[in-house]
Amino acid sequence: MPSHDPRWVFKDRPSSALIIGLVLTGICTLVSFSFDVLNGEPVQFFIALTLALAPVPLLLAAVLALDRMEPEPRSNLVFAFAWGAGVAVLVAGVVNSLNLHYIMDTVNLSEASARNIAATFGAPVVEETMKGLVLLGLLRFRRFELDGLTDGIIYASMVGLGFAMSENVSYYLAALNSEAGGVGLAVTVVLRGILSPFAHPLFTSMIGVAVAFAAQREGPQRTFSILAGWSGAMILHGLWNGLVSYGGFPGLAVAYLVLMAVLVVLIGVVIRDRRRIVALIQRYLPPYEPTKLVTAEDIHMLVTLPRRRHARQWARMYGGKKGLRAMSDYQLAATELGLLHERAARRMVDEQTFHEEQRALLECMSSARAEFPEPPAQIGTAGYAPG
Repeated sequence: MPSHDPRWVFKDRPSSALIIGLVLTGICTLVSFSFDVLNGEPVQFFIALTLALAPVPLLLAAVLALDRMEPEPRSNLVFAFAWGAGVAVLVAGVVNSLNLHYIMDTVNLSEASARNIAATFGAPVVEETMKGLVLLGLLRFRRFELDGLTDGIIYASMVGLGFAMSENVSYYLAALNSEAGGVGLAVTVVLRGILSPFAHPLFTSMIGVAVAFAAQREGPQRTFSILAGWSGAMILHGLWNGLVSYGGFPGLAVAYLVLMAVLVVLIGVVIRDRRRIVALIQRYLPPYEPTKLVTAEDIHMLVTLPRRRHARQWARMYGGKKGLRAMSDYQLAATELGLLHERAARRMVDEQTFHEEQRALLECMSSARAEFPEPPAQIGTAGYAPG
């Protein structure tokens, strides 16, 4: 057990390996940006960087909104984003450039035609492989964090957003340096920053879903699902690039409709996964009622996001930030307890690990309940009063 503090079970403390990884990804990001600076004036670079960064907070908020039932550790999310923005972009940029020069040197084509071929058939393989490696790392070293398909989508979206942000800097800078200048930049910003900001997250989500599925399985199913997800990501990416490169505006419209269809399917996956977690809470938490750490009112609160939010608002109203933290910890620990029972039922954890994590989660719930605020005698029928 890493610490006497029961909150170790939330696994939200960055390890030394993670810190080293963040340093390396940061260096890769700086190297990638240095290439962009060399390709243009510093002022142009900062304009491109500002435009690439501008939508990131909104996009991150949209992705993290899907992760409210069982939030992932922030350190893991930061690393996934940094990997996409640094390592994946740098390596993919170098390999894509080599592929482009190889095509131009071996095939008698114009530079524009060579770029279209590289974008359609080469870039999807290279970029999805580099983005997908961090998801394989999670499967290998943080398998316990992949509790459902939603987790795979979240991590894939984070690495995709990081990749898209850094890649957009290069595209915006190239547009500024082109003959079209400001007009070209405006068109590029609309196409990449407004119409298709979720393109890379959606591509890589195919791998994320496959890796999360593999995390819940053993044997040949794991390998098959990962290969299928990887192929799906590359095909979807190649289809998008090919339709945009060769299809003109009609191709762009078709590609956009394909992405929207994928987005709708993934939202459906998230909704179904959320219902699974609710069912786990309803199945595994009632037996804990004799401990007084869980009541019927608590379970009623835990099974919907609006009631969870209302409980946190109640805790903050009567207990300030301390009360809010206690309620958030309680909700997370109770949810993790249900997921722990599912992992045990699937024989994904041994008996000793189960009991260690079960004890830590119950201690977290006990500590959190002790910090719940004492409301006034009359709080109204809409108030949440823990039993």
